[in-house]
Amino acid sequence: MPYIVEQDETGWFCAHASLPGGGANGEGRTRGEAIEDLRAALEGWFAEFGAPDELAVTVGVA
Repeated sequence: MPYIVEQDETGWFCAHASLPGGGANGEGRTRGEAIEDLRAALEGWFAEFGAPDELAVTVGVA
């Protein structure tokens, strides 16, 4: 899942992953905390809405 991490003017880190309908966000005092917070937000997003078509792969087995 592609995401970006930026540091705001207060020193906090913000992580964002774009998804249909907006996306998911995480924040933390460190880059690692922001990414972990984003991971938790993504898990909740996928639990509620399922994987977007862009991320779902269908494999045919013969």
